[in-house]
Formats: sequence, structure tokens, C-alpha cells
Amino acid sequence: MQMNLLTGIAVSIIFATLSALVAKRFKQPLILGYIIGGVLLGHNMGFGIISDEGSIEMISEIGLILLLFIIGLEINVTKLLDAGKMVGIAGTVQFFGSILLGYGFFHYLGFSSGMTKFNIGYLALALSLSSTMIVVKLLHDQHEIDSHSGRVTLGILIFQDIWAIIFLTIQPNLLNPEIIGIFNSFLSAMGLLFSCFLISKHILPKLYTFIAKSPELMLITSISWCFLISGTANAVGLSKEMGALIAGLSIAAFPYSIDVIAKITGIRDFFITLFFVSLGLRAPSLTPTLAIFALSLTAFVLASRLLTLLPALLTLKLDLRTGLLTSINLSQVSEFSMVIVTLGFSYGHVSEEVVQIIILSLVLSSILSTYLILAKEHLVGWVVWQVKGLSRHDSGKPYLHAPKEAKKGIVLLGFFKEASPFLHRIKEEMPTLKDQLFVIDFNPQTLAILKKHEVACVYGDIAHPETLRHAGIEGANLIISTISDSFLQGTSNLKLLKQVKMLSPESRVIVTSDSLHGARALYNSGADYVLLPRHLYARHLFDIVQTYLVNGLDVSRESQILDIFENPVPEYRPTTAVPKYSVPK
Repeated sequence: MQMNLLTGIAVSIIFATLSALVAKRFKQPLILGYIIGGVLLGHNMGFGIISDEGSIEMISEIGLILLLFIIGLEINVTKLLDAGKMVGIAGTVQFFGSILLGYGFFHYLGFSSGMTKFNIGYLALALSLSSTMIVVKLLHDQHEIDSHSGRVTLGILIFQDIWAIIFLTIQPNLLNPEIIGIFNSFLSAMGLLFSCFLISKHILPKLYTFIAKSPELMLITSISWCFLISGTANAVGLSKEMGALIAGLSIAAFPYSIDVIAKITGIRDFFITLFFVSLGLRAPSLTPTLAIFALSLTAFVLASRLLTLLPALLTLKLDLRTGLLTSINLSQVSEFSMVIVTLGFSYGHVSEEVVQIIILSLVLSSILSTYLILAKEHLVGWVVWQVKGLSRHDSGKPYLHAPKEAKKGIVLLGFFKEASPFLHRIKEEMPTLKDQLFVIDFNPQTLAILKKHEVACVYGDIAHPETLRHAGIEGANLIISTISDSFLQGTSNLKLLKQVKMLSPESRVIVTSDSLHGARALYNSGADYVLLPRHLYARHLFDIVQTYLVNGLDVSRESQILDIFENPVPEYRPTTAVPKYSVPK
């Protein structure tokens, strides 16, 4: 069935959604639903609805680029560099160790290899690479990107990509590899990395400060930077994905990275869905022999990671838990492998059978490793318990849960004008409470002043739910919105309350309302307290009038003059705490 690109994307999303709904109904990973949706659309095992797979794959590649960009934004470069030596050694041992194991494994299975065929070499190389797309998506969904095992996993993935790029350099002339080509690739990568960090140090900070009050423009600028560097990397002979990673790394230290991640996540998820659909589209027709062989290869991938990575990481003084978690994280075939063997087939290096085996192994290992990664904490906890002889009660705390960030005390959603005197009162009457404050706001000038006064804060648009999640409000003792709906744009106190309750149900929440009707709705939705500025104003005015009737205005007037002239409350915030591009409610 012939169809244009738009129709193909629409049909892919519909089938992916329907399959994902079925997967969710039976409590299965959504990735499984997306892949099955692609299988049903393909002509090998499905209905043959989509025949032009190339267009969908081209669109899905955008998802991979955005994913790598977000990875770069979330990577703590300092921590990654601290682990650089260890990750470098472990990544090298894993890559070449898996290739050696692969040679022995495929020789045992009787695969042939000759001067014009490199079946064993390609299979061994393909199975030594792990899927950046799948691993990072699952780690991201489980909030483990910045965990110790997550950083080690990412570091090894980066080394795998470097080795894959080196191979792609020599692949066209496999019988006569050129050292100059390899050197040029390294030189290009270093040059691009240096240029990006130079621009991010001297030019981008001024640009981001200029556009910071317009979150929409900041999002577009960040995406443009991503695709600019990605395209540049492709032009100099590197992978587009590597360019996207470098683009993210270069601006990861900016105070705006959390907000950018939050806004790109939705766009990324759309394209990633198409990636998994395209994976299902390419699944070859299943025969008993091919299925058994693909399952054997999938089991070999997990075994090779455990046999190469675990001893290396333990030798490098990492604990058993981290070694096991990292090995499980990397227990699938890479999408890069599919690219390598497809190119190998076009060069006449391998048979078509090798391409089919790798594609099917990629699909199967993607599904099986998803289950492994989701259940890895329990698996690892059981193994550690067996090895160290601990009781289940003792192993639950140190081994079944990754370490979490310290919970925040009091979170202010936006730093509106009412928040200034609140902070002033804290500094004057309860200075120790200031250390518990955490502010999320989108005005860079306000954030600069808050940092000057040593108040923890982060750039972010509170109207976006992902911003709240990435800012880490989970588990906060108290969360406060001092901005009424008259000034909020793109959200409301009721929406904020519901989002906060979903993200951190144990937190106490104070919100603001302009009316009694709104206050009732907020209380009915679970608010712990509702600020009513108009009623507070009325009560204060009544107290002034009551004092006037008894003692006149002199007492109240003198008290206020003392506050204004001798003990003034600083104005931290001259403007509203809402994005300009949203439509007022």
C-alpha cells in the first residue's frame, strides 16, 4: 500500500498507540507495544500497510538526536570526568572482550568467514554494542540517569559509540584500512567539542540571558543549537547523534537546562515512538531456525556483558551491585549494529542472513532487556544477598534502592512580589529557615538576586509539569504558590495543586485564590491551606480602621513608617513570574 509521509506517520502513531494500550492493559512495557505496532504494519509478519519504511526511519532518527541532546543536558560532566579512567578501561575491556567471545561463539556455531565475507567479524562487532536509545529512555523514565550505575552505563555507551565510529571510518576499505581516516575522525570530534565549549563559554550565555524571559524562544534556540551541531558533526564525518550529545554537554551547566529538558521531552517522545515502530517494521519473517538463533544471540549478549564488564568493574574497585546493574543495563543489541551490518551487506562483506539475524536480535533483545532493566533492582538484590549471605531484611535497604537526593524543605513555585517580604521575614526572624528554601522561577534577574542572597533556586517555567519533576520537588515538606490565577498564565493554582499532588503526594501544599469559590475548589482538591489576598487585605484594612476609631491613625502610621524607612523590605521581584507567550486565563 503506497501512502505519503504524513499518512505513514499517522498510521504508525495510531498502531503504536493501540498496541501500547494493550501492553498497558496487561502491565507490559510500552516499548513492547510500539514494536508490535510496527510489526503489524510491516510486510514481513504484518498486514503490509506501510511499504516505505525509509521515510519513517528518517523521521524516527530525529527522536534519537533529541534523546542524545537531552542526555548531554543531563550529564554531570564533572562526575563523568571523575569516572573517566574507570569508564575508559571498563568500556575498552567490554568492547574487545565481547568481540573475542563473539568470535569463539560463532565459530562454535559453524559460521563461515572468508576474504569477501566477514560474517563472524560483523556479528561479533554488532553484538558488542548496546542500544543508546533503549538504555537511556529506560534510565530516564526510572530517574537513574545521574545515579552511579547510570553514569557508568552512559560512559560505556559513549565509548561504544566511539569504537563504532572508528569502525565506520575503516569499513568502506575494510581490506585496506587507512590510519589517516581514523586520525581525521578523532581530530574532527575534538575540534567540534572544543568549538562548542568555546561558543558556550563566550557567546551562548549572553544570548540565553537576552532570551531568558521568553521560554518559547529559549526552547527554539536550544533545539536550533542541537540541530546545528548535529548537522555540523555529520558534515565533518561524525555521527549526527554524537553531535547532538556534544551540543547538550556544551550547555548542560547553564541554569536553563532543566527547563529546556522539560519542554523537549514531549517532542522527543513522539519521535522515539516512531523509532520503535520502524524497528518493528524491519523485523524479518520469523522461522523456527531464525527464532532459535536470535534467542541464542540475545542470551549471548547478556552473558558477554556479565563476563566482560563485571570482572572489569570489580577489579576497578566498584561494588558488586553497580557492576551487575551496569551489565544488565547494557544487555541488548544496538541500533548502531543494524546500521553497521546493513552497510556491510551493501559493501558485500556479509550475507543477507546476517542482516536478518541482527535485526531480529535487536527486536528480541530490546524486549527482553526492557523486562530485565525494569526488574533489575530485585534481581541484583537477590544476587547480592546470595553472594554476601545477607538476610533479605538487611539487603532491602542498601541494595534494593538507589541513593536519592536529599528532600527539599520549602519550595516556592514562582517568586512573585508577595514572596519578597516573606523571604525578608525569614531572614529577619528565622534565618535558619532560609537554608530550606528552594525557588523555581523563570526570571534570570530574580534568580541572580536570590543566588546572591544564598537562596537555592533553579530556572524553570512552573506552568510545565516536566519542569516540576526535573526540578526534584518530590518529597518536599512544603510547596507554596503565592501567585493568584489573575497573574498566572498557561496554568492555574488548581492545575499546579493537582500536578504537585501527583508528583509528591506526601508534601503539604499552600496555594492562592482570588475568590471564595476558587478556595473551595482548591480545598476540595486537597490543598492544605489557601491564601486569599483580598481577604487578607480586607482583614488588615479592618484592623487599621478599628485602630483608628480607638486611637486614631498615628500608631498604625508610625509603625508602617518605621518599616518603610528604617527597616525596608527589599524588592526582589519587580515583574510577574509567568511566561509572556501564554494566554491569560
